[in-house]
Amino acid sequence: MSVEITNKTITKYFGFLRKLDNNSKKRLIIKLTESIETKDDSSFEINSLYGAWEDSKDSDQIIKEIRDSRIEKNNLENF
Repeated sequence: MSVEITNKTITKYFGFLRKLDNNSKKRLIIKLTESIETKDDSSFEINSLYGAWEDSKDSDQIIKEIRDSRIEKNNLENF
């Protein structure tokens, strides 16, 4: 998703950015240039977004660890 801004907004940004030192301006130019370069996303695989939980523990051990990590509200100390 990208955001489109008006020329008025760009002018306001430029008013701030022109006060930067030359080195900072150059780094900003590099970052902006890199952000518009197209990258090959063909290597992306949808399978990387999902999967099963992988662990050597059995379900009973995992459930026990979750229950043991809980904090009882009654055991909290007052400040």
